[in-house]
Amino acid sequence: MNIILLSRGSHLYSTQSLLEAGRGRGHSIRILDYLRCTMVLENKRSAIWYGNEPLHDIDAVIPRIGASITHAGAAVIRQFETLAICTLTSSQALLR
Repeated sequence: MNIILLSRGSHLYSTQSLLEAGRGRGHSIRILDYLRCTMVLENKRSAIWYGNEPLHDIDAVIPRIGASITHAGAAVIRQFETLAICTLTSSQALLR
């Protein structure tokens, strides 16, 4: 599976543990800073870009979003939900 791990702290123990566990099970997993994601709506199609690169072929998203930036993180998760990509935490659950 191609998995995105959304985290602002790629050096954190919990983030590194998830990264190692995913790779240990044969998954392709990347850590992305969710504040660097750009949500695009173009010609009635949604997309998410990270820097200058569109994100595609993603099977699942694992959000690791702190309480201080919950609304921004929820917006990014909501965009993944719009694209029918499995997220381990829904945008509504994060906001609650």
